[in-house]
Amino acid sequence: MQIRTQRLNLRPLDYADAGPMRLLAGDIDVARMTGMLPHPYSETAVRAWLDRVGQGEEGIVFAVTRERTLVGCSGYMPMDAEHAELGYWIGKPFWGTGFATEAARAVVAHAFDVHDFAYLRAGHFTDNAASQRVLSKLGFYLEGEEMRDCLARGERVPCLTYRLDRQRAEAVLRHP
Repeated sequence: MQIRTQRLNLRPLDYADAGPMRLLAGDIDVARMTGMLPHPYSETAVRAWLDRVGQGEEGIVFAVTRERTLVGCSGYMPMDAEHAELGYWIGKPFWGTGFATEAARAVVAHAFDVHDFAYLRAGHFTDNAASQRVLSKLGFYLEGEEMRDCLARGERVPCLTYRLDRQRAEAVLRHP
């Protein structure tokens, strides 16, 4: 399955993505803003993660590319029949381009179109203002705060949690 946006292509991951992913996701500034990316990120660890993606253990995950260059990943993990958790990361060389919002918008639309979810959830660490802006643009509203593990930081970190209901998503996605 591929999704095309104005500037991006979202496609299934493959092992050719391992090297670029190790460099982009392995950057401490990227990894520290995610819960599950370790630092350092070895190619062996990337390949093990790609194995889990291929087996469906990591939910629905897309490589986010621009002109065949990997710029990040985005996807969602179904939590139950009613909802999934949205996730994304963009490599540091591509920060400030709007790619995170563009990719996440496409993934949100896909999640609601393909599944009968009532809502999506997402979260970001409290020191990640860029993700707060992405989620706000997509119509997510603040739900609460909790502590979440961050592998790259090696500690639990305060995380703001958000929710996007199907009806609100449909309204926001109609008016980009």
